[in-house]
Amino acid sequence: MLDWIEERSGWSFLLELGRHKQVPRHRHTLWYYLGGMTLFLFSVQVATGILLLLYYRASAEEAFESVQFIMAKVPFGWLIRSIHSWSANLLIFVLFVHMFSVFFMKAYRRPRELTWFSGAFLLFLMLAFGFSGYLLPWNKLAFFATQVGTDIAGSLPGVGHFALRFLRGGDQVTGGTLTRFYGMHVAVLPALTTALVGLHLLMVQKHGMSEPPSVQARRQASGETRKSMSFWPHFLLRDAIGWSAAIGVLAALAALFPWELGEKADPFAPAPAGIRPEWYFAWMFQSLKFLPAHVLGIEGELLGVLAIGAAAVVWLLVPFLDRSSVPGDRVSRAFTVAGWLALAFMAVMTLLVYLPQRS
Repeated sequence: MLDWIEERSGWSFLLELGRHKQVPRHRHTLWYYLGGMTLFLFSVQVATGILLLLYYRASAEEAFESVQFIMAKVPFGWLIRSIHSWSANLLIFVLFVHMFSVFFMKAYRRPRELTWFSGAFLLFLMLAFGFSGYLLPWNKLAFFATQVGTDIAGSLPGVGHFALRFLRGGDQVTGGTLTRFYGMHVAVLPALTTALVGLHLLMVQKHGMSEPPSVQARRQASGETRKSMSFWPHFLLRDAIGWSAAIGVLAALAALFPWELGEKADPFAPAPAGIRPEWYFAWMFQSLKFLPAHVLGIEGELLGVLAIGAAAVVWLLVPFLDRSSVPGDRVSRAFTVAGWLALAFMAVMTLLVYLPQRS
């Protein structure tokens, strides 16, 4: 059977490709597995998302009830929905860790700029997946969180009103917004993600995995030869062990902490107290809350949105701002320190959102 397939497809060239591809072995090798883990969790999202599509109805009148039906009547529907929700959160968490590990290992430097760009845009797309998917159950929390999130987009200077109407499909969050978010979640974002994942994998295949400058300098100083292992079968089998563990973690989380549905959205009800976004937007939410109403005559929220946008642009341009390949270079060390400070800031702001609020 395998010979029949090989004669017609020549698939064995993939195995040869895997045998020739070498993965560096050193004390930071563990971080290389995060890319495969991200791809695996995205595959779980696609598989469970397709199953949910079979029963989900994207209208304000039927969305909540269709999710109720999935959870109560469809065999293992509650499990599929919980795995979809938990894997979405784990995917974004692993993607954040993956990007910061790439940042601290300086793996964005020439000639890997396109690998960095495609990875950064994939992170933005995953956040867009999270934002658009959050509204789909059409529950109370999702409704008001979407209202707050789109209000922030509406505060952008010049394009704010257009962005708000583009996202909502009008001036208010309505069933039209739900339909629009559904279309983005199941068609537009998957198409863009598929293209970017293809580009990212092509760049990783072309340039291989980067060795951190500190490891490279230490190896050259000691005169050691570079240690590596073949992608197939050694690295991929280790990857598969991680994926098996991830399935176990997802199943345990889904069984022990099933994802709740909440109450159906009511556009005429007041916003619930203590409303907050998903954890991956929490640091932005808290940062905007700390800003005063006006700073030097500029609206505080607008200033915060512009600062976050500027930070995203700097993050994207890191390969052009930190170009030195000399270990211990002053600019390079400054970027490392800035990365740790940014990480600490995001962690503290996120924690503050979940701490009990004084009445």
